[in-house]
Amino acid sequence: MTSPSTATVDQAADDRSRIYAIVAASSGNLVEWFDFYIYSFTSLYFAHAFFPSDNPTTQLLNTAGVFAAGFLMRPIGGWMFGRIADKRGRKTAMLISVFMMCGGSLLIACLPTYATIGALAPALLLLARLLQGLSVGGEYGTSATYMSEVALKGRRGFFASFQYVTLIGGQLLAVLVLVVLQQLLTTEQLRDWGWRIPFVMGALAALVALYLRRTLSETSTAESRGRKEAGTFAGLMLHKGAFMTVVAFTAGGSLIFYTFTTYMQKYLVNTAGMNAKTASLVMTCALFVYMLMQPLFGALSDRIGRRTSMLWFGGLATLCTVPILHALGGVTSPYAAFGLVVAALAIVSFYTSISGLIKAEMFPPEIRALGVGFSYALGNAIFGGSAEYVALWLKSAGIETSFYWYVTAMCAIAFIVCIRMRDPSKVGYLRDAN
Repeated sequence: MTSPSTATVDQAADDRSRIYAIVAASSGNLVEWFDFYIYSFTSLYFAHAFFPSDNPTTQLLNTAGVFAAGFLMRPIGGWMFGRIADKRGRKTAMLISVFMMCGGSLLIACLPTYATIGALAPALLLLARLLQGLSVGGEYGTSATYMSEVALKGRRGFFASFQYVTLIGGQLLAVLVLVVLQQLLTTEQLRDWGWRIPFVMGALAALVALYLRRTLSETSTAESRGRKEAGTFAGLMLHKGAFMTVVAFTAGGSLIFYTFTTYMQKYLVNTAGMNAKTASLVMTCALFVYMLMQPLFGALSDRIGRRTSMLWFGGLATLCTVPILHALGGVTSPYAAFGLVVAALAIVSFYTSISGLIKAEMFPPEIRALGVGFSYALGNAIFGGSAEYVALWLKSAGIETSFYWYVTAMCAIAFIVCIRMRDPSKVGYLRDAN
């Protein structure tokens, strides 16, 4: 019979192993998202190299189109890596995805420009982004599933929130690297060759993440992997309600997330007229605060329930998006811009802190990675990945404020879906695990 002291020691060891697994998985997640986001943050400097034009908005529109194209690969990545994760294991899928991201970053770092090889340059840029889109499409669902399964019962909201801590950390690191380069290099140097440096860094960091992920333990069981419906669309369609719920959450959540993160730097420069370096600094500080919010809002969801957190997100986002974007469009003070962006990101945190977890709780283990990854990738590809493109297109058409109402409408849909759902933290598939 196990003594109380031995049981306590065993529990402490188990807790430490789970925390280490969260950290190891998170490190790879951070690198994946750094590699993906550095494209958006450096596009102000390399847009001219691949899309020659006299109009800066047109150049940004073209780079945003390539950014959106990367999102179109996400459903394929969500399906492919979800199937691998459900049939071969979460660890295998995470190793392949980070290796693929490394290849995409290295390709972009070495690409010749339009002046050197003509139209082949933007074509190769698109190819690299498609490769990265495939990788990150698989990363979200697999890492969300893994971190939800390995997190401690009763504190899943807190521990699973570290998926977005590292996702935001990847963004933060990307914009921080850009800020440092802006201090060390001139604008001409950044436009000529300096923009390549972050992509080289991302490729090297991906190799480190690959090494760390090799130490992870598998969370899926041989029994779940061996079921005939494991990783199949037939198995997923047995849970159509959960699938549609995740798509609806992702549509509103991803759209507003990308609006106030990756697009916001361009919005402050292109609409508010802010200096590019100042805008980068504002977003660096805002993203840092946003990153720190995630564990707090995740822990809050452990107390009030996932559904309640989502209701707060949907309600506040519907009410506040239009006035915040209007205020940011005419902002002159960087401090005011920082405060407004942080306020918006606090609202988004009700969603992002539990984004992966609330979705993982809706699916059984044999189709969990596919269910989370594919439904998320589908909603993200259509609404999240197109955020910058739609915003810039509406601006070029002279109806920029229509974008504010578009974001509001999608968040309102997420709110309505929340009203109709039951709380997965109380009735979901993970409630009795661990």
